[in-house]
Amino acid sequence: MQRDVYDYTQPAGSGAVQKNTVLSKTYGLLGLSFIPCAAGAFLSSQTGINFYSMFGNRWMAFGALLVFFYGMCFLIEKNRYSNVGAALLMVFTFGMGVLISPLLQYSMSISNGPQLVGIAAAMTAAVFFTMAAVARRTKADMNALGRFLMVGVVVLMVGVVANMFLQIPVLSLTISAGFVIFSSLLIMWQIRNVIDGGENSHISAALTLFISIYNIFSSLLHILLSLAGDD
Repeated sequence: MQRDVYDYTQPAGSGAVQKNTVLSKTYGLLGLSFIPCAAGAFLSSQTGINFYSMFGNRWMAFGALLVFFYGMCFLIEKNRYSNVGAALLMVFTFGMGVLISPLLQYSMSISNGPQLVGIAAAMTAAVFFTMAAVARRTKADMNALGRFLMVGVVVLMVGVVANMFLQIPVLSLTISAGFVIFSSLLIMWQIRNVIDGGENSHISAALTLFISIYNIFSSLLHILLSLAGDD
């Protein structure tokens, strides 16, 4: 297997040094990944590209979204030790920026929208740094948490599909709250997994953290818009 990002097969001192290297590289790549995400959102807003309006049917749009999301995640994981994986991560985050652009454009078009976006961003940052700090100190059973998260993602996806039929506002808010809780726990689990040596690819770790932060921000913004009576 090609490992042209860095080679974990070579000793890098103590195990703690290796784990800290993975964690620092994870944070660095995570920060970098938000640049193409912002570029995708900006380009979409300037050109009027709307992924959802490209399909005449919401189910087709949802299917295309799943293909893009899981297809890119598969390709990134397949190249998790190479620069190809890092490049694919940038493509993925660019696409996710395009996807969230309509929500941001709508938010910015209402009177208190910019304030709500800022609050959602601040809350997301607070959640991330809090969960990252907790991950360094927690003694919780990460295996049990991992099993809980596996069940959680299935429940959330079932809820998302069900609400596409039902279109119930309360259910939509419940799902958004569920994504906030789930993604917060996923951040803690992933960072702890790196610290414990269970994850040795900073590309995979950065992918998980990016998706978690993305879900927290979009879910919080949706909740804030709903509470403000603008969604």
